[in-house]
Parts: sequence; structure tokens; C-alpha cells
Amino acid sequence: MKLTLSGPAARLSLFSAGVLAAALLAGCGGGDSTDSSDATEASASIDGLSIDTCGDVEYEGSGTPEGIIVSDLPMQGDSAERSDQQVEAIRLMLDQNDWTAGDTPVAFQACDDSSADTGLWDEGICKDNATAYADDDRVLGVIGTYNSGCAAIEIPILNKADVAMISPGNTAVCLTESSSLCEDGQPDSLYPTGDRNYARVIPNDAFQGAALAQFTSEEENAIRPFVLYAADDPTSTGQAQNFKGAAGELGLDVAGYETWDPKADDYTKLFEQVKSSGADAVVLAGLTDQNGGQLIDDKVKVLGSNAKIPLVAFDGFAQQATIDDAGEASAGMFASIPGSAPENLSSNGVAFVSDLGDALDGAPVEQFAPYAAEAASVLLGAIETGGTDRAAITSAVFDTKGGGGILNPYDIGPNGDPSVGPVTILEAGKTFEVDTEVTPDDVLVKSARG
Repeated sequence: MKLTLSGPAARLSLFSAGVLAAALLAGCGGGDSTDSSDATEASASIDGLSIDTCGDVEYEGSGTPEGIIVSDLPMQGDSAERSDQQVEAIRLMLDQNDWTAGDTPVAFQACDDSSADTGLWDEGICKDNATAYADDDRVLGVIGTYNSGCAAIEIPILNKADVAMISPGNTAVCLTESSSLCEDGQPDSLYPTGDRNYARVIPNDAFQGAALAQFTSEEENAIRPFVLYAADDPTSTGQAQNFKGAAGELGLDVAGYETWDPKADDYTKLFEQVKSSGADAVVLAGLTDQNGGQLIDDKVKVLGSNAKIPLVAFDGFAQQATIDDAGEASAGMFASIPGSAPENLSSNGVAFVSDLGDALDGAPVEQFAPYAAEAASVLLGAIETGGTDRAAITSAVFDTKGGGGILNPYDIGPNGDPSVGPVTILEAGKTFEVDTEVTPDDVLVKSARG
């Protein structure tokens, strides 16, 4: 049988494409194979979403799948490697559960919410993807998004259709919690039915901002941090404000609070401004994709090494692409990730990460990959309870107690957030390595939330 990959599936790694090809052999009806076992599994098929942002349906179970779970992630640009590994983690979780949720066999489709022109998530694509998921009753749940701005577009569309959405990467506070920093009536405006359909398995930016402020103060002994955030990006703005709120609670004197233009060719003048402020640390709120490599390079050119003046960044920089783009200038910088590092997960989580590393031929496991597996595990548990009833699945997500088994135990609260909020601080070398884990004080989290 000739296999044709389209959309994001065509952009996966060679290993991913190989796994996908095997899955398609199991999931496509008919075919030219003469192998009897292949022919048996090839009879198990389900039509998937036909939009060009989604890859082909994958299924490696027996029988016929009764529904589909989809992932919605940026499969292009600097986040592609991270998203690729999250997709692999979801596949591995499905494989370890024999592609079933209780008595309900489920298939999988990986969908892309990014633009080929920019490599970033795209508002129109996010809207179209969510509309397609909502309109197709075979979609039992969504694992995604990675970017909070895309989530804010998709949540209300899915909410009207009772489709559960579980994110392994969104951190914006206003997706789930009220804050003085929220705009457009969020979070209530995201849930037109009045009921919640969105949950996440990582703590929000109030925890991350508080942890970074605590780390910058206590571990790096900074008293005058300068905060930079990506222009025209609500998520980056929110993160910067979260850090600023916690810094104020700690008594830090924020030396400056400015945006950077992701389209700029040079940031020398910006860092001359930072230098003249007397700042003793620099905090970045944004994404590597927003010209982060150039930003980091110019920081070191003007201010010196990250050992001299610490560079501390939010999770959008906590990926290998940052080191690849910035080169030696990234050495010694710190970046946070919400939640625990792979080696600090539950025993089941540590074992899963080992299996995922083997599947990736020993490549370092990206920090968010286990969280995608956790989201998949929670969704499978909810489908086991709710069958193919979307509303019942959504309700079951919010009844999650103890988590999905990959992370350390937590409950999903009524607002959709996990009940615990550790944050891991990584240090850049050839790769990002764990420096420490911070569980911020409640008073700092409250101040960061605003």
C-alpha cells in the first residue's frame, strides 16, 4: 500500500514518520499487503478529519476504533521538535494502553496549529481547527494547545460542543483564573455554556512568575531585575506582569520593564538601555520563536556573560532550539518549566520517560513531552468513564483524582488547574539541565496573579 503523508505528519522526524507509517498500515482499510496479520489489522479503520492541518488517522489496536483523540500543537518553527516529541509521547501512551480507553478503542490524529509562513501558531488556523473538532462527533477530546493565545481561541468553540480539551503546555493565568490582569472578561468569556471544558496538567504562570522571582532573588542574589517581554503578545505580557507582581512582594526593585520587537534585526540599543539602568539580572517573557536567539546573543554582547549578569527566562525559552539558535551566548542562562523535570516525576513517569527516550533513539526528552503523555492518560481515563459521550467525558476530566500516573499525584480542580504547582529551573549548557525545583510561597503566587 502506498502511504501518503500530508499536513503536519509530513513534517515529523524520520523516526516519527516511521512510526506513523506503521500506524497507518494498521489504520487504513484495504491495502496491497499479503501478510495475514497486516490484513487483519488493516480492516480496523475510521475516517478522520479531512482538514489539511491534520495528519492521517493512526490506530494500532484491534477491532474498529469508536472515536478519535486529536493533538493540536505547533508542528513548525522553533517549537517543532518540542511538539514532535509531545506527539510521540501521546502515541506511546496509546500504545501502552493498547489503543483503548476501557472498552472504547480510540484512534489518533496529530494536527498543526502553526503557519508555514511564520512558524508560529496562527489565529485563523486555531479557529478552523477547533471548528472542525467541534463539528465532528468522532472527536472525543483534544490534547493541546501549547500556546495560550491559541487556547483562548479554541476553548469557547469546543465549549459549545462539550469537547474536553487538556493542555500539556498552556500557562496563561486567565484561561482558568480571574485576575486584575485578565482582559475581555476572561476566564468566564471563554466558557459560553457556563460549564468548564478545559483543563491543564501544569501550573499556570502565577506559579512560574513567583518561582522565577524567588529564584532570581534567593539563588542569583539579584535586587534590580530588568524585565523584557515580546511585543504584541498577550501571553508574554501576562508572564512579565506575573514576574513583576511577585518581585514587588519580595521587595525587588524592577530596573526596567520594556518590550522587544520580534522582527528587529538588532537589540544592541535595547541592552544599552538595560545596562544604563544598573540592572543586575535580565528576565525574558516570550518564546524562542520570537527572535530569541538574536536577543540572547545581543544581551551577552552588551552586558557580558550570563554568569556575570544572570539571564532568566520563562518556559518559552526552555527548549533545545534556544541553545541551537543562540549558540554559546545561551551558556549559563536559566529557563523555567512549569511542573517537575522528567527525573523528578512519579516512578511510572520516570519509566515512561525511559521508554520514550528509547523510542527517540536516545535523543534527550523535551521537558513537555511527559506532560503530553499525562494529558493523554487523563483523557483516556475520562473516555473510559464516559465512553463516546462528549459531555460525560468532559465531566470525568474534572473528576480526576491523583492525576494520570505520569506526574506526581494531583487533582484537577473545578477551574481546570492541577492542585500542585512545582516549577523547575533549568540551566543551559549543551542542553538544558535541571538546576533546582521551586515550589513558590502561596503569598508570592497570589501577588504574581495580581
